[in-house]
Amino acid sequence: MVCLATFIIESRWIGIPFMAETQNELRIMKTIRVTAAVIQKDNRIFATARGYGEFKGGWEFPGGKIEENETPQEALIREIKEELDVDIEVGQLISTVEYDYPEFHLSMDCFWCTIIGGEITLNEAQEARWLTYETLDAVNWLPADQSLVKQIKEGLRE
Repeated sequence: MVCLATFIIESRWIGIPFMAETQNELRIMKTIRVTAAVIQKDNRIFATARGYGEFKGGWEFPGGKIEENETPQEALIREIKEELDVDIEVGQLISTVEYDYPEFHLSMDCFWCTIIGGEITLNEAQEARWLTYETLDAVNWLPADQSLVKQIKEGLRE
C-alpha cells in the first residue's frame, strides 16, 4: 500500500499535478501548457476580457495553447496573430505561472512583448484595454493571471 503523503511528495517531485479527492481517492490532473503575451507600449500593458467559455468576461493576458513541436515563443506569435491580427516580437520570459484550477493544472509561460506590425483587431476577446501601472488592478483578472500582475507592476516601475 502506498502512503498518500509519499505519493503526493513523489508526484510533485517529478512534476505530475494531482488532486486528492479524499484520502483513499487520487486523480491526476490534466496539465495545459499555454503562453501569454504581456504586450507593452508607452509604459502601458494590453489586456483582454475573455469572449467565450467558462471564464468569459475574465481579464487575461492574450495568448493560448502551445501545440506539439512548438516552442512557447512560436506559439505566442501564432496565437497573437490569430487573436489580435498583429505581429509581435517576443522578449524576455517574465515568469512561468503554475496554477491549479478545479479541473486542470495550468502551466503558463509569460513573456514581455511588443507589437511590430498591424493594427489590433479583437477576433476572440469581448473587450480590451491598455492599462497603466495605476490601472493594472482595475480589471477582474482570471486567477492564474493575478499572480503575474505584481511582477508586471514591478517591471513597469523600472
